[in-house]
Amino acid sequence: MIKHRIDLITLGCSKNLVDSEHLMAQLSAVGYKLHHDPEDPKGEIVIVNTCGFIGDAKEESINTILGLTELKKRRKIGKIFVMGCLSERYRKELTEEIPEIDRIYGKFDWKGILADLGHAWDDKLRSDHFQTTPRHYAYVKIAEGCNRMCAYCAIPLITGRYKSRPMEEIVDEVKKLVGQGVREFQLIAQDLTGYGMDLYGRYNIAELVEKLASIEGVEWLRLHYAYPNDFPMDLLPVMARHSNVCKYLDIALQHASNRVLERMLRHTTREETEVLLAEIRRQVPGIHLRTTMMVGFPGETEEDFEELMSFTREQRFERMGAFAFCEEEGTYAARHYSDDVPPEVKQRRLDQLMELQQGISLQCQEEKVGQVMCVVIDRLDGDYYVGRTEFDSPEVDPEVLIPVDCLPAEASEQEGQAGVPAALTLGSFYRVRITSASPYELMAELAKE
Repeated sequence: MIKHRIDLITLGCSKNLVDSEHLMAQLSAVGYKLHHDPEDPKGEIVIVNTCGFIGDAKEESINTILGLTELKKRRKIGKIFVMGCLSERYRKELTEEIPEIDRIYGKFDWKGILADLGHAWDDKLRSDHFQTTPRHYAYVKIAEGCNRMCAYCAIPLITGRYKSRPMEEIVDEVKKLVGQGVREFQLIAQDLTGYGMDLYGRYNIAELVEKLASIEGVEWLRLHYAYPNDFPMDLLPVMARHSNVCKYLDIALQHASNRVLERMLRHTTREETEVLLAEIRRQVPGIHLRTTMMVGFPGETEEDFEELMSFTREQRFERMGAFAFCEEEGTYAARHYSDDVPPEVKQRRLDQLMELQQGISLQCQEEKVGQVMCVVIDRLDGDYYVGRTEFDSPEVDPEVLIPVDCLPAEASEQEGQAGVPAALTLGSFYRVRITSASPYELMAELAKE
């Protein structure tokens, strides 16, 4: 156990990661040595920022905490603090079931953590990041909460109503990060397209993106987690006009059967979604759409599933993930529906859907062979530089591999990771020619200008 060291473990989504980074900025300012997601925790305090979204995520959070209690018994670590979505929702149960936890906080009780450590929250640092991502990209959360109340989702029960951050505060945060060397920004919220209604009386994501894209030093700006209903169409010309707004949109659709969408309380139809997707592609040529689908929702029939499959074939999403329905207590679905699709049927449907998508992904990837594209270099991994195009978000989308031994001999050398001489600079942008493709990777070489 190391004194004055805090290990912070972040579980779940990028929104949790942003919370961890803001808290770590406060802790760093009062003198703590910080380690994020350490492989070997040794801090006098270990803070676990938990996820409570679905069953697997809750299980991961519980197992992480239990693992830390064993380290505590062996005096490898000191105190265990638990925060985040799981503790926001299950504080009483955690207190009773895992008494080894020293402090339990809600998702937003960062001031309470500092107070228990004998320090005050510094409001001047509220938008500061202790950056845990590679230096060249960062996540910026523009809102908290959600008003949608989809039947299957517990997030509004955990995070509350939608709350936008003031536009000026977000602009200042991005400018500050640019000054620290960040060049790529992932804008995130549970419902990005709902931004501004609570503050300004109208959806204001278009104006926010316009302001952020105009900041000098913002090379890429990427948009995550749009909602199809009430989509703010004025966002599209902004995306088309600014070359540094990535031609990428993450818009979770969940299903295509009108019957299932109605039961999900999604307040849209397949026909309305098709019109929206066609308009997005028309106004922003070349855009890559990422979506998420759910199989096995209560009452989903084989006919409903086949409709989802046909919709996926027709739309040819460049990026798609899927998961099987998992009942969450307290949600509308848990109160009103029976989880009546057998687990083996859910798994079969999930496998079929993802097999279909893998073929679509391969076709989309193969269309890029021979093209010259701009990539940002994230890391050096063995014999390859690993980068991404504007169509690829970190950790969830395909990567571009550039063999080190294919780099031109005249390239200037710099120090790379782990003392390996590097011809490419991590965090820099390069033009490459795509040489081959697989469903989730592209091979490339530096383009000859």
